[in-house]
Amino acid sequence: MKTRLTLKPGQHGTKALVDKYGDALVCVRFRYDAKLRQRVKTVELIVDRSDWTPPTPRFSENTIVHLQIGASDMQMRTKAKKAGARWSPEKQLWYVKYAEIIGTVLEKYIYVDRS
Repeated sequence: MKTRLTLKPGQHGTKALVDKYGDALVCVRFRYDAKLRQRVKTVELIVDRSDWTPPTPRFSENTIVHLQIGASDMQMRTKAKKAGARWSPEKQLWYVKYAEIIGTVLEKYIYVDRS
């Protein structure tokens, strides 16, 4: 089943659902099942709210972090270079300011020395 359309509350086609669910409505999705030849309308609702304190960040934005990227992983090396990373031949690691890679796939490559 594939989702082909996602509507936010207030968009054309959501009025009746906004009337029914009010502020609890997050979005309306239209999914299509080619095998059954059916269109399915689904809604996403908020069912509970509670206080939450986000965890403290592991690194501050100005912290220099090391990235361990394989020599053959040219795609990640290119992304690191675009983010301003520099190669450290002594450590065999890339280093970059954390602020430059927040929210990117490069965060998965952060090297933390466990010794």
